Amino acid sequence: MLLRFTLGAIATGLLLIDVRSLRAMPAVEIGSRLELWVDRLLIDELNGTTLRLHEPISAGIALRVDRPWEGPANAPRSVFKHQERYLMYYRAMTADPGDKSGRTCVAVSRDGLTWEKPKLGLVPYRGRTDTNIIADTAGRELAVVPWLDTRPGVPADERIKAFHSEAVSGESHTPFFDPKGAKRLVMFSSADGFRFRRLDQQPRIVSDLKNAFDGGNTLFWSEAEQQYVLYFRIWDEGRSMARMVSRDFIHWSEPTPMQYGGTPREQFYNNQTQPYARAPHLYIAPAARFMERRRAITAEQARAIGLHELQGHRYDQDVSDVVLLTSRAGSSHYDRTFMEAWVRPGMGASNWVSRTNYPVTGFVPDGADRMMLFIARHYMQDTWHLERLQFRTDGFSSIHAPWAGGSMRTKPLTFSGDRLVLNYRTSAAGGVRVELQDQNGAPIPGYAATDCVEIIGDEIERVVQWKQGTSVRAWAGRPVRLRFIMKDADLFSLQFK
Repeated sequence: MLLRFTLGAIATGLLLIDVRSLRAMPAVEIGSRLELWVDRLLIDELNGTTLRLHEPISAGIALRVDRPWEGPANAPRSVFKHQERYLMYYRAMTADPGDKSGRTCVAVSRDGLTWEKPKLGLVPYRGRTDTNIIADTAGRELAVVPWLDTRPGVPADERIKAFHSEAVSGESHTPFFDPKGAKRLVMFSSADGFRFRRLDQQPRIVSDLKNAFDGGNTLFWSEAEQQYVLYFRIWDEGRSMARMVSRDFIHWSEPTPMQYGGTPREQFYNNQTQPYARAPHLYIAPAARFMERRRAITAEQARAIGLHELQGHRYDQDVSDVVLLTSRAGSSHYDRTFMEAWVRPGMGASNWVSRTNYPVTGFVPDGADRMMLFIARHYMQDTWHLERLQFRTDGFSSIHAPWAGGSMRTKPLTFSGDRLVLNYRTSAAGGVRVELQDQNGAPIPGYAATDCVEIIGDEIERVVQWKQGTSVRAWAGRPVRLRFIMKDADLFSLQFK
């Protein structure tokens, strides 16, 4: 009874709103797409509620260094699902002086939990033929970043692609860059994800921006934009990102440096930008934030953990973690909704060295209610490994209400569909009610908060119900607002279906 009184009081009396003060604003068209609370596009007012970032939890070590062609300089590449199996790629690199760039290796899994390093035998290593090193058609090892091309109609033997960067030596194959000092991306393709051939017709992906393509590049087919999108590293007041697009994969736009909305500038060593599969108009980027010359461990601690040097470079001078950048299809802007870390380094000196805690590109499902990502730990140490992290489906962040309660109201929006579906969780004492309002903020008869059947529990998909039923079809296509009255609860996403 206390909960019902509290929610009802919030709905009808505690949060009085002068509808005359509502700002006239255009409606945001969301149709039937899933919307996550990773930015403020839909949010008009937060009253006693906040946007809360949710850090993933560890699910143990997925991959360790255990082969002679691997080493402390291993680094993450990409992970994706293809033909009922998961493929995980990583750079295998020792600390030997002659090992300049390493080689790309692959691990395979049927469930995303247990990983095996297949004995491909494509590239021998010091007499060993049981290697998991991927190769080109001539049997040479590759140092590339594989990715899955999801564009409809792509030939099967080009579905898995890979790229690496190389210097452009006096060529003039692109009309809008002086090739002096420029770099380009070179593309390969594969039918099985193990043996790659260099594409006969190379895309014209060239840039002479400072630091262009120097690691941390991601490329994908955008369902929302109906074109290929590339995010790559540049130098812009430090390590930053730029964006290029192409509809045919051959001809590419000029690069556009990404903007960060006036937030304090930080350095991002890589961006890992990918469309979120459940909401492909939203691009999620778990970026490696690089804190240059911010030292966390002593020289004695570095010796104790066995920190290697590589080509004369020390790795106890900087630290890094993972922040959550987001963008929307077609935008050259990253939202810094959360300045705090999404994945912190964690306990132990081994995680507080330079260029560690870098994520693998890609999210993969872990059942219906969880997602996985992978992160590299213990860089330049013999204990280097990839850790598996889990987070709730859609659970990057939420609208959070404390025990005292609060509300959130959206901007005017238009939708298509018949029902409103929420991804939410409450405590045993908490709850959520939803009010449908007209554009001016007045409750729509039959859809007021007091008409809403209180939502209690923890579900990925819960259909909102009012006394009159679940249908909201009568208001589809018309500007409405949603008001959520919440107590000790989190709202992760919404969708009209």
